[in-house]
Amino acid sequence: MEAIGQFIPLILIFGIMYFLLIRPQQKKVKDHQAMVAAVRRGDEVVTQGGLIGKVVKVKDNNELDVELAEGVKVRVVQSTLAQVVSKTEPVESK
Repeated sequence: MEAIGQFIPLILIFGIMYFLLIRPQQKKVKDHQAMVAAVRRGDEVVTQGGLIGKVVKVKDNNELDVELAEGVKVRVVQSTLAQVVSKTEPVESK
């Protein structure tokens, strides 16, 4: 019985760590993955390197073509986006 009593504080510490650190981090990762999956042409994005640009093309292999300035396009790995600054409305198909 005493052995179980000694493990109770460790179990409580693990429970607190889970709810304060692990669970919020998992939610943050899930939200980031959803944001990256929803990127479309025309969205204004910020990369983790701090570059701000407009998505010109979404490629199949998790890459984006981002226009940083007029005539300056770079290829960016989709998962390196830090945030989407402004979303565009979906293009209506005719």
